[in-house]
Amino acid sequence: MPRYALLVEYDGAPFVGWQRQANGLAVQQALEEAVERLTGERATVQGAGRTDAGVHALGQVAHVDLSGEWPAHKLRAGLNFHLRPNPVAVRAAAAVVNDFHARFSAVKRHYLYRILNRPAPPALERGRVWHVPVGLDAAIMHEAAQALVGRHDFTTFRASQCQAESPVKTLDAISVSRAGEEVHIRCSARSFLHNQVRSIVGSLKLVGAGKWTAGDLRAALEACDRAACGPVAPPEGLYLVRVDYPDGPFTDVA
Repeated sequence: MPRYALLVEYDGAPFVGWQRQANGLAVQQALEEAVERLTGERATVQGAGRTDAGVHALGQVAHVDLSGEWPAHKLRAGLNFHLRPNPVAVRAAAAVVNDFHARFSAVKRHYLYRILNRPAPPALERGRVWHVPVGLDAAIMHEAAQALVGRHDFTTFRASQCQAESPVKTLDAISVSRAGEEVHIRCSARSFLHNQVRSIVGSLKLVGAGKWTAGDLRAALEACDRAACGPVAPPEGLYLVRVDYPDGPFTDVA
């Protein structure tokens, strides 16, 4: 049975998240319904990351098994036709080996969090950034964030309903930089805990606003206590940017 990988972009605002749920439309459901309309098959679409409601993706990766063979460009075009009017786009499709798994074959995931840091609220970017009107010092945020790099118990930055077996994760890299009126926080790791990035961003915002020091952030990490976390950043500023695999399958897609 041929297996196909899909590179997917979506606006998370109207969805209940990636994973199919009973309380509303999920991105996974939108894709599975498009697959059925295109091929006549009921197939499960497996994603690399289970993004929450309101979280966006520029480079989510999924896979699906189909009974027939499809040229990649026709599969992409057909799915995009049937996904309308949902804000989901298949950027690329590729035939992959049968042991490729969008979730379990991934070796690294990259997230971006966008903070609009200006007094005026967003007009064109409403629902796509976190508006923080008070000034933030991105350089201080970046310096403080380096305490989080490496293997740690991230209980403080883990949602209470997180289903991961262990709170211990390795954060490979985190950076904070200013891009005009925006502050960008980028995180890379093999895997993340539920709400880990948003929890970290919310605490870093306190550092940038001068309410926490770098020492406070380190103490929050070492507390291994959810109560030590700052307010969790809202979902609309978070993007799943890219998922890495040992052998592609989308290395040629910008």
